[in-house]
Amino acid sequence: MNPRSLLRRLAVLLALSLPGWVVHAQIAVVLNSRDASVSLIDQKTFTEASRITVGKEPHHLYPAPDGKSLIVANAISNDLHYLDPVTGQIQRRVRGIDDPYQIGFSPDNRWFVAVGLRLDRVDVYRHEAGELTLARRVPLGRAPSHVWFSADSRQAFVTLQDSDEIAAVDLATQAVLWKMKVGKQPAGIIMTPDDRYLMVGIMGEDHVDVIDWRARKSIAHIRTGKGAHNFRGAGDRRHLYVSNRVENTVSRIDMNTLQVVQTIAVPGGPDCMDIAADGRLMWVTARFARQVAIVDLAAGKVVRTIPVGRSPHGVYLHNRAPLL
Repeated sequence: MNPRSLLRRLAVLLALSLPGWVVHAQIAVVLNSRDASVSLIDQKTFTEASRITVGKEPHHLYPAPDGKSLIVANAISNDLHYLDPVTGQIQRRVRGIDDPYQIGFSPDNRWFVAVGLRLDRVDVYRHEAGELTLARRVPLGRAPSHVWFSADSRQAFVTLQDSDEIAAVDLATQAVLWKMKVGKQPAGIIMTPDDRYLMVGIMGEDHVDVIDWRARKSIAHIRTGKGAHNFRGAGDRRHLYVSNRVENTVSRIDMNTLQVVQTIAVPGGPDCMDIAADGRLMWVTARFARQVAIVDLAAGKVVRTIPVGRSPHGVYLHNRAPLL
């Protein structure tokens, strides 16, 4: 490392230890799933400030309802790490959460769902006063992958990656309400802001399946690119980004017209995304390139890359745009 880079890194590390960190810097959290670690990156200098060890295979993360913690789900070590969302430092570890590949809280924050990809089930927990109590383990099809919720917090929708299905689970009773076939290897899933349609990334093909979940039927296929995978809303309640992991692109969809309105080249297997609060920059984990790509959304191009650990997956920005 040259002297200038060393000094810059030392300055960032010093900032992390000072009370003024919250004012002078904002962090990005990147999960290195193959390294069992988390990279903490200064959003202003685009420099990795530090790397902390967590459990095995951290894939996804989710902010706690009180906003005081960021929860990292470690699938193979069967636990959760709670991080300070401002500094990224570990607050506590919760063990005995089986295979939390993907996680999420219902909109009313009463329910917490852990999706067990290798166990072919979802586990539904009651959430009260910051603590999780298991309600029921719910067997599903093969390789449940991602989860989203109805606006009224009554149902959780889960993609079943190796069964080519999605499933609806009643949260109050933990009963499987229905399943329906979709395309090959469904992955990411998200609800439109009006609670009308589910959008499902069809990873084994090249499109997003638009599903009228009340009627249980597909109403449109939006061709985005090979390996359509995960979603991030633009924060304007109209546009939705989808990462096309095989095509090496990110597509922007107009949810009113159900059309692709922008395609951005993002090499390295783009996966999870997050957007800064001002809506200018998107951070995209490049799953196969050991880096995070920074995308200027107005220019529609990658303007910088940041080296991180192996197989970077989830990403979270402190001070982020709304999810939809």
